[in-house]
Amino acid sequence: MKFRVERDVLAEAVAWVVRGLSSRPPVPVLAGVLLRADEEGTLTLSAFDYEISATVTVQAEVTEGGTVLVLGKLLADISRNLPVAPVEISVEGSKVALRCGSSRFSLIQMPVGDYPSLPAPAESSGSISGQTFTRSVAQVAIAADRGDTLPILTGVRVEIEGDKVVLLATDRYRLAMRELTWSPAVNDVSHVALIPARTLSETAKALGAAGSIQVALGDAGGGAGLIGFEAGARRATTRLLDGEYPKVTSIFPSSVDTVALIHTPSLVEAVRRVALVAERNTPVRLGFTDGQVAIEAGTGEDAQGSEAIEASLTGPEIDSAFNPQFLLDGLGALDTAYTRMAFTQASRPCVISGQQELDGESDESYRYVLMPVRFAG
Repeated sequence: MKFRVERDVLAEAVAWVVRGLSSRPPVPVLAGVLLRADEEGTLTLSAFDYEISATVTVQAEVTEGGTVLVLGKLLADISRNLPVAPVEISVEGSKVALRCGSSRFSLIQMPVGDYPSLPAPAESSGSISGQTFTRSVAQVAIAADRGDTLPILTGVRVEIEGDKVVLLATDRYRLAMRELTWSPAVNDVSHVALIPARTLSETAKALGAAGSIQVALGDAGGGAGLIGFEAGARRATTRLLDGEYPKVTSIFPSSVDTVALIHTPSLVEAVRRVALVAERNTPVRLGFTDGQVAIEAGTGEDAQGSEAIEASLTGPEIDSAFNPQFLLDGLGALDTAYTRMAFTQASRPCVISGQQELDGESDESYRYVLMPVRFAG
């Protein structure tokens, strides 16, 4: 095998396929990246660890076709640090030689025969705007559990009915839900999938620059228990989580008593400042009265901070307290000038959504539910 490829093209392609590789794979060959050069002028790079697969095809000057397997992380480190010059890769005996300008590297070949078969290319079930997909995943994935106590909560639940898509995630202390539309291949599609949040986030970020992302559901995703994504020359699959997701949508209140509207950037800045004195795992307190919200942290002999900003209040005055980082996560996920915080009572969850105008309509396509924290006083 022998081919020549631009340095930036190689570095970007390798970075894409190795992003999900484990630093401690169960089998040594799973730390590798498969390079397949085709004499028609393409280079295909692939990585697979039985959970996640990633494949990308780029243009290359191929003198001699062939396939090799080399350590993925090492190739990524080398390729992004090479000088800006064409890269030539060839097989020389048991080694893979890499040349770029005056730089020379010799990599060990891993046994291609021991590498697992990649999932078959997926048949698209529909498409979605790359920008919408990336933003929606980011809004929801923040609420997924980061621990291993309940693995099912580390996922994002994706429910599809026709052209409607609902993304949902919770770690029991907060819940994020995003409703959006996509373009299904068939109108009567109905599907539910539970995708690992971390993998979904990384895939969305990597594919988001594309104008449109093809999504393959069910068996079309490359096999049972997989979902596939494709944009341009990049393809990815991920294995789904098993289990029944809890019916958490019942947490949304059927009615609210108090609604506060606050300028989103002002609220974010005030919470960040006041939270500087909040000790680990202690809340910030929000006291809503007519015309303002008072934000406070710290009590007794501890450091204390407070700030008041304008707020429009409808309904009874209310005091509540929240984990400051969880609150900031929700506020940061909004794309609106104003934040709408809806309460039934101080001890019940607060529903956060956005709206562009103070006198406008609330945007219910994204809702972030935050459990209050008990506080003394």
